[in-house]
Amino acid sequence: MLSSDVVVVGAGMAGASVAAELSERLSVVMVETAASGEEHSTGRSAAAFLPSYGSPWVRALTRASGPLYEEMAAENGVPLLQQRPLLWLATDKPGEDAVTELTRSSPHLERITPVQAHRLCLPLRADRIRSAAVDRSAADVDVAGLHQTYFRMLRRRGATVLFNAAVRDIRRHGQGWRVTAGDHVIHCEKVVNAAGAWVDQVAARADVPPIGIQPRRRTAFVSPTRYDGDIAELPLVVDACERWYVKPEAGLMLGSPADATDVSPGRPSPDGLEIARALEAIGEATTLGLRGVRRAWAGLRNFVADREPVVGAWSGHEGFYFLAAQGGYGIQMAPALARLTADIVAEGALSRETAQYGVPPAGLRPDRLPVARASS
Repeated sequence: MLSSDVVVVGAGMAGASVAAELSERLSVVMVETAASGEEHSTGRSAAAFLPSYGSPWVRALTRASGPLYEEMAAENGVPLLQQRPLLWLATDKPGEDAVTELTRSSPHLERITPVQAHRLCLPLRADRIRSAAVDRSAADVDVAGLHQTYFRMLRRRGATVLFNAAVRDIRRHGQGWRVTAGDHVIHCEKVVNAAGAWVDQVAARADVPPIGIQPRRRTAFVSPTRYDGDIAELPLVVDACERWYVKPEAGLMLGSPADATDVSPGRPSPDGLEIARALEAIGEATTLGLRGVRRAWAGLRNFVADREPVVGAWSGHEGFYFLAAQGGYGIQMAPALARLTADIVAEGALSRETAQYGVPPAGLRPDRLPVARASS
């Protein structure tokens, strides 16, 4: 039998990051159903740091994460971010309207002319560009490096990590909890539910209300290109209405239809029709000449109704915390979101540092959600 201050459920980026932050203040056990933490969303990310991408609070947490990425890179001597501009591209009127809204909501975005957009990304078809904006603060993320950085922090701080340990039962035990995970029984004061698409299932095992998680499939693929320039120097290009995107990936081009199809928790399959649609759209906007699909996969993006993250406990179910619903933005905002969550779990309030992120804890709590009103 084990005991700790906190049990964190899930060893993906969300679980590993918050467990690492908590382990500086509290004793931590992290449990994971799979044999590693990279089997689901963490290992299927587009690996990008995009301060102009996502909801207002997602963007705020992403901006706050920038210095934390640099801080961790300095400590470990390994860079975690590599600059790659993000080019928001409009090829039709809805796209133009989207670019206008993006530049209004993200003041650091630079509106550029079609000529400047073409210079930034030569494979673009100049006659197709109607408007564009560039985010020069964007970067590629070393996702594996970041994940392993958090695991090194956990080991250094004496945390316990249990793989192949599916949560079977969570029950109140005195003022705390008794968690049964695999063959292990752990007594703890607090539980952090960072189980991704499975957070509602884990909550049910603790008799805690669900948050209404909505897993959605995101398809991606890599393809060779006919472009004879240095593809490593190309920006990430995203259709301003988020109908497709394309970026360099290890000598190939990574593309996606940016789909968001409701699915059940699990390991989704890539959608061949969506890939065909993306290839056609990329072909209409660029001269990349993507030549078939070398490899395709799909990941899960997990949302709740208002598309903002969920951090905190339901009223009446104190001690059982959610860290969930990061959507497709979990990697880019992981450092700041983990630090903010750790403050809420360990201290019950934000520190001076995390308060400066500008994200109110009350706006992240489960009680804001429609499911709360429906069950009241």
